[in-house]
This record gives sequence, C-alpha cells and structure tokens, in this order.
Amino acid sequence: MSRTPSGRPRRSPYTRRGLGWAAALAAAFAVLAGVVLTRHGTPYPLDTGPIDWSVRHRPHGWLTAARGVTHAGTGPYPFVAAALGGWLGGSRGRMARARAGVPVALLAVVALVAEQAVRGAVMVAADRARPPVADWAVAASGHSFPSGHTSSSAMAAGLLAWGALRARPGPPGRVAAALCVAAAVAVGCSRVYLDVHWPTDVLGGWLYAGWCLLLALPPLTAYARAHDGEDGSGSGEVRP
Repeated sequence: MSRTPSGRPRRSPYTRRGLGWAAALAAAFAVLAGVVLTRHGTPYPLDTGPIDWSVRHRPHGWLTAARGVTHAGTGPYPFVAAALGGWLGGSRGRMARARAGVPVALLAVVALVAEQAVRGAVMVAADRARPPVADWAVAASGHSFPSGHTSSSAMAAGLLAWGALRARPGPPGRVAAALCVAAAVAVGCSRVYLDVHWPTDVLGGWLYAGWCLLLALPPLTAYARAHDGEDGSGSGEVRP
C-alpha cells in the first residue's frame, strides 16, 4: 500500500458510489453504441425527426447563433475552460492556489486530451456516417458517433463547473456551474440543429463525457484538497 509523505496510508480517491455511477454511465454508453451499431449506423426515427425539423426551421438569426455556439466545442475553447477549471479548483486558499493551481490546470488539460484520444478511437471503430451532407449548415469532418464537439464541451464544462464550485462553494459557484452545464447542453443541441450529428450521437457524447468526468474528478479533488489552506511555504501546514 502506498503512503503519503507523512507516513499515513494513501486512500483511493474513488468511492463506491462514484464508481457505481461511472459504471452506470459506461454501461449506458455501451448499450447506446450497441443499439446504434446494430443497424450499422442507420438512423432511427428518434434521429431523423429532429433533423427533419431543423432543416425546416432555420431563420438566419438562429442559424448564426447556433454556428457561434457550436464553435465553443472545438479548437482552443475546451482546453481554456478545462485549464481554468483546474486552476480555480486547485485550492481554496489564495496562496495555496498559486502553488497547486497550475499543476491541477495541467492535469485537467491532460484529462481532456485523454478523453478526446479515446473518443477518437471509438468514433473510428463505430464508423457511423453523419446526416446527409446536403443538410449541413456548418462544415464537419470525421465519423459521427459519439459527437466530438458534444463530449469535449461537456468534459470541459464539467471541469470548469468543478473549479467554480471549489473556488466559490456558495450560490456564486452554483450559478457558475449551472451556466457551464447550460453551455454544454447548448453545444450538443447545436450539432443536431446544424444537421451534422444525429441526436443519438449527441446523447452518446454526453454519456461518454459523464463517464470520463467521474473518473477524472476524484483524483483532481484529492490532489486539490491536499493543498487546501496551505500557506505557500511548502510545509503543507494549515494556518489557524
């Protein structure tokens, strides 16, 4: 058994409840993937209905807004959100955050990179085709299941929400976390509205990101808690 620098046994950051939820989300994702691949990616009525609706309801203003929202799920934006979440959650003490914030921010980015790498492999293995190109309202590439924009934005939003709740445990943190969740939902919905993903792709992205978050957050929390209240001297002692 590994031990902490003080000689105490090192406890696992995972709880039975957390692992149970992670297993449940992983199982749900696996079931959804099986359902999708049973028909070799052929969409179900659940998929085609929202796609057909979005094609008929695309006023210019909403289309422009959807394009803006969907871009938040790719490029540098998820990495910036993940790093900010890690930095905010690094410690609850101002001085300690200066020491722990940067390492936790880097760990959060590593978690996002790992999520994207595994998800990319799953997309290739699933090899599901996107909706018809003629209906696309934004450029897209690669396979369809699970949605990359959806999973990346949800993962990043979860990390940012975690950091906000750690930094501001009261109402401000809860409001910020709720806004993070709303932003991730908006990105996922925009992928369907722009007709570059089937709804089941987006659902798969959310399930996959939730599973990844439940695996990533406990170690991040354990590391951050180890630095809570440190005075920055390197002693690890909490000032009264």
